[in-house]
Amino acid sequence: MAVSRRTFIGAAAGGTAAAALTTLGTTATASAAPAAAAASGPGDVVGKITVGYQGWFACVGDGSPINSWWHWSQNGGQAPSPSNTTIVAWPDVREYTRTYQTGYAALGNGQPATLFSSYDQQTVDTQFLWMQQNSIDTAALQRFNPTGGEGPNRDAMAGKVRSAAESHGRKFYIMYDVSDWTTMQSDIKADWTNKMKAHTASPAYAKQNGKPVVCIWGFGFADNQRPFTAAACLDVLNWFKAQGCYVIGGVPTWWRTGDRDSRAGFSDVYHAFDMLSPWLVGRIGNVADADNFYNQATVPDMAECAAHGIDYQPCVLPGSVTGRQRAHGDFMWRQFYNMCRAGVQGIYISMFDEYNEGNQIAKTAESQAFVPTNSGFLALDEDGTACSSDYYLRLTGDGGRMLKGQIALTATRPTQPTVGTSPGGGTGTVVSLRARANGNYVTAENGGASPLIANRTSIGPWEQFDLLDQGGGNVALRAHANSQIVCADNAGASPLIANRTSAGLWETFQLVHNSNGTVSLKAQVNGLYVTAENGGAAALVANRTAIGGWEQFDLVTG
Repeated sequence: MAVSRRTFIGAAAGGTAAAALTTLGTTATASAAPAAAAASGPGDVVGKITVGYQGWFACVGDGSPINSWWHWSQNGGQAPSPSNTTIVAWPDVREYTRTYQTGYAALGNGQPATLFSSYDQQTVDTQFLWMQQNSIDTAALQRFNPTGGEGPNRDAMAGKVRSAAESHGRKFYIMYDVSDWTTMQSDIKADWTNKMKAHTASPAYAKQNGKPVVCIWGFGFADNQRPFTAAACLDVLNWFKAQGCYVIGGVPTWWRTGDRDSRAGFSDVYHAFDMLSPWLVGRIGNVADADNFYNQATVPDMAECAAHGIDYQPCVLPGSVTGRQRAHGDFMWRQFYNMCRAGVQGIYISMFDEYNEGNQIAKTAESQAFVPTNSGFLALDEDGTACSSDYYLRLTGDGGRMLKGQIALTATRPTQPTVGTSPGGGTGTVVSLRARANGNYVTAENGGASPLIANRTSIGPWEQFDLLDQGGGNVALRAHANSQIVCADNAGASPLIANRTSAGLWETFQLVHNSNGTVSLKAQVNGLYVTAENGGAAALVANRTAIGGWEQFDLVTG
């Protein structure tokens, strides 16, 4: 496995946020920035939220050309385990239809410790569905040196990302990472001409100013992984522009001053890009750092870009799970606030699926119940605040709305770590459901560990639920048996079970009031009605297109 660019750069820059900010001063109160005019009008990157998308995970047996535990294990021929791992955070895999058994112990909830493969199209589709559900506009597909053994996998991933973006109404573009790519100057041109350019024919390929977007990450970094001269970099950059591309530069943090992490003599290279996206991972680690960065880097960077007609797309990061930086979203939201009030042209999220360094926004284990018991990994609730697995996706969605002016600029994070309470923070009405199919009450069987089934003759704690108003006639159900939200699991293909800490699409039901005084539940994930299957003898499942006797329930309150 190649050395991660982000780990390397963090170490090269001094490792910790404190070290990276030693020259920034200690001002923790950010001042308002003067508005900077955008060089370009709105497009697929200007005015939009872009996420860095690795798509670099594979598993033995997934059918991929690499056929290894790519990016999961140090030894890719052996299953990931506590002594053979490259990740520091555990993904929530409940929505993937195919996962692969690892060498870790079972999760805290007793379920097997399995991982996903990016090579499975359903994995990519699920992740792009999350982008769609959270109004994330664009994905930058990371493309490292494709001429070696990883090339066939990377070629395949471009096609899978294209398909998922087309299916879910998202945009994507190719983001070349030149780390350790010694023959980059000639190879990158051939790769674009012979392979990647074909993807620009897709209606989902990102365009800006009418031009296909390409990003090149790594020009100008002062380290041994990217030893290219300014002349070589300018040659490549101008070649892409001659191909009619809008070219983004993933550049050093201190590109403007030309010191610290930047090579000297690269000013002409930086100023030749259409958009600049300075790197931020490893530079900040808390809210005070974010404010210092705003004053010392973001505001003057924007002025420099405006003076040269360059668009500006800074990074926003959720923070390291391992480093306990996230502060249940406060750290990330402060960055959104600072970038939006500075008037940036776009925002780049670092990263979508970077479980290797723990700065991913994709769904992540929300508690130790969803982490292997022998892993030592932290979950999203590491600071004592419960966070649903999709929290950082939802936070990114709200950050995007603030960038676009759809919600007011605010320093107060509007996104709650968990959802599912009634308006005003209440617990909702306590209800029970009596199935008309057999006259029995619905229970969260086995203390909520088993699917819901209508087999009880009286009401106890397992037969009680909080009815949580989700707005628009929609509700969620929180089981008293385990305080978990009822889910139409596997996108409604599996029986209902109380196993979620928050209400998303799979946990939301339209509450239909029938003319005979009963209610029915229509799952929002698939548009089908919940039925007491087999006349109530089998578990509840959302698989009916119309309401009959088995789909009707008496709603008993109190």
